[in-house]
Amino acid sequence: MSFPKMAKIKQNFIVESLENIPETISAQFNQVNADEKIKPGMEIAITVGSRGIANIPVIARSVANEIKKRGATPFIIPSMGSHGGATAEGQVEVLEGLGVTEESTGCEIRSSMDVVEVGETSEGIPVYVDRHAYHADGIIIMGRVKPHTDFKNTIESGVLKMASIGMGKHKQALALHTYGIKGISEMMPEVGKVAIKNSNTLFGIAIVENAHEETAIIEAIHPEQIEEREKELLTKAFELMPSLPVDEMDLLVVDEIGKNYSGTGMDTNIIGRIRVLGVKEPETPSIKYVLASNLSEASHGNALGIGLADLTTKRLFEKIELRTMNENVVTSTFLDRAKIPIVLENDQEALKAALRANWGVAWEEARIVRIPNTLHIGELFVSESIFNELKDKENIEVLEDLQEMKFDEDGYFLPM
Repeated sequence: MSFPKMAKIKQNFIVESLENIPETISAQFNQVNADEKIKPGMEIAITVGSRGIANIPVIARSVANEIKKRGATPFIIPSMGSHGGATAEGQVEVLEGLGVTEESTGCEIRSSMDVVEVGETSEGIPVYVDRHAYHADGIIIMGRVKPHTDFKNTIESGVLKMASIGMGKHKQALALHTYGIKGISEMMPEVGKVAIKNSNTLFGIAIVENAHEETAIIEAIHPEQIEEREKELLTKAFELMPSLPVDEMDLLVVDEIGKNYSGTGMDTNIIGRIRVLGVKEPETPSIKYVLASNLSEASHGNALGIGLADLTTKRLFEKIELRTMNENVVTSTFLDRAKIPIVLENDQEALKAALRANWGVAWEEARIVRIPNTLHIGELFVSESIFNELKDKENIEVLEDLQEMKFDEDGYFLPM
C-alpha cells in the first residue's frame, strides 16, 4: 500500500503584533518610571530564559539599551532552572542557541549556578535568587506569559515563574519539583513573590505572543502589580494561542522537537498530551500516534519530551545526550517525558509502523498532519482526507496542492 498524498496549507489566524519593539520597550520603561529606579553607575541584571521567544535577541538588546541610556550597566543572567545540564557553561550555550549572545545584546552574560537564600514561603519552601542577580543594584525580571505545558491555573508560565524557578536556578527547581505538580502549579507563584520582595527587583517585563509566534505585547509591570497583571495577560495569551486545524488525527509528525520550541520539547497544549501523574489528559486534540523525527541543535542533546511521542527515528535517538536530558527530567520528577519510544530507521519506516498499527484504516485514508515543530504551526502538511475537510474554509490558504510524500535518500522527509 502507498502513503496518502499530502497538501501544504497555511492557517491564517487573526493576530495583533508589535511593529517597533525598541520603541515599545522605551515607552514601557517610561511607564514604570525607570528614570527614578535606574541611576548612573548601577549594575542591572536582566533575566533571559531557555524558551524560544520570538525576537528575544532584539528584546534583550532593547532592554539593555534603555539601561545604558540611564548611565547604568546591564548584564544578562541565564534563568532556566536545570536546563543546560544544570551547569553555568551549558546555560550560556542554551542562550547562544537562541541567538542571545554578548554580541547580539551588547551586554555581558554572567552565568552561575550559585544562589543566595532570601527567605521562605508560608509553607516553609526556601527561596533562592541567582548570586549575580542578588548582588546587582537592580533586577529586571523578563519572561513570556503563556499557558503552561504541565498544569492549568491562574498563574502559569510568566514573570513569576522566571522569578522563582528561573532566578532560583537548579536549587529552586529541585525544591519545588520535590512536591510534584503541586510544587509548580500551587507553590511556584508564592516563591516568585518572595523572591521579588526580598531582592532588588525594579520591575517585570511580560511578553505575550500571537498565534503566528510574533511579539504581540511587551509590558513593564511594577513589582507589586505583577501577580494580578500576569493573570490578565495569561487570559489574553490563551485567546491568542494557535491550535492544529483538526481535532482528530491518526498520526502527527513533528519534524523537530526541542527546548527552544517548548519546555517539554513539544507543547502539550498543541498535541493534547501531558503525561504527568495526577494531571488529567486533555480531551482534544485526539491523536493516535505522534512521531518525533528530529531534535533541534539548540537543545544541545536535551530530548526531554521524547516520552510524549510514540515513535522516533534513529537520527533523533543518536543526538540524545542522556546526562543532559536526565538531569532535566529527574529534576522535574515527570519521568514519563524522557521515556524512549520505538526507534525506527527513518521517517519512512516510522510512517509504515504507525500506519500498520492504525487498525482498520486504509493507508491512503489515514488522517496525517505534519508540522515543523509545535511552536510554528501556521504552515503545515495535511493528508488528503483532512485536506478535503479544510480546503474551502475561510482561514485556510492552500500553498501546495496534493502530491506524493517526498523523502531524501536517507528516507527522511524533505525540509518544509
